[in-house]
Amino acid sequence: MDIQTIGVVGSGTMGSGIAQVAAQSGFNVLLYDINLKILQKAIGQIGHYVRRSAEKGRITEEEAEAALDRIATTTDLLDFKRCQFVIEAAPERIDLKKDLFHQLVTATPDDTILASNTSTLSITQIGGGTGRPGKVVGMHFFNPAPLLPLVEVVAGAQTDPAVVDTTFELAKQLGKRPIRVKDVPGFIVNRVARPFYLETLRLLEEGVADYRTLDKLIREGGGFPMGPFELMDLIGLDINYAASVSVYEAYFNDPRYRPSLLQQRKVQAGQLGRKSGRGWYIYDKDKSS
Repeated sequence: MDIQTIGVVGSGTMGSGIAQVAAQSGFNVLLYDINLKILQKAIGQIGHYVRRSAEKGRITEEEAEAALDRIATTTDLLDFKRCQFVIEAAPERIDLKKDLFHQLVTATPDDTILASNTSTLSITQIGGGTGRPGKVVGMHFFNPAPLLPLVEVVAGAQTDPAVVDTTFELAKQLGKRPIRVKDVPGFIVNRVARPFYLETLRLLEEGVADYRTLDKLIREGGGFPMGPFELMDLIGLDINYAASVSVYEAYFNDPRYRPSLLQQRKVQAGQLGRKSGRGWYIYDKDKSS
């Protein structure tokens, strides 16, 4: 399949990162969000990261500006009619994603592949009822998308094998390391990662240690680059909590995956991590205190 233009739905941290990766890989990108103010902020962030890469010598200034020139924005999904491949990176809500995919089916040609960046939700369910389930596939990037190489390529029950192959090859063209995954709750990484977060949250709930100590122990004892609380702040507590709830419900409330009340309260308080300035840690100019 000749893919020239990639549409990205959602210009948050993940959507912006995917758009940056695609543009730096030579693809034209159409980035969608609900209003221009959000899109302008996203373009500013993408420009900052791309130009910083040039300053560090990872790419040339000419390559940086060429990549930025390849990104266009829109607030109208009907503009996606010129896209051969679309990646949805909206919030982790099945109702929202299903609605977006219904709109995308109407807005795009029949041969356009529609991929979801969902981290836990069923690709089969997202594609069901669209009238085009064979063209719906999972393409799960990891945060930050420009830096982390892994991409989970997920086949739903009705996904055309050729669509899976195309998505796998596209991931490689984006400089990623794709793996083929079955459509199970949490796929591979998020299913394995639930205990990493949830067990440390339970230790905090039980008063075994404070979150700073737990992070330090995981880093220094386990050899991880970041502790679980630092990583939750980076990902976003709302996104991490939603993933926990999704996996818990998908496995019929298996107690192994029970979400944390402490994390729920953080989300309810709007303390979402780096993006809100406060999560487990307080952030000032990207430094925690």
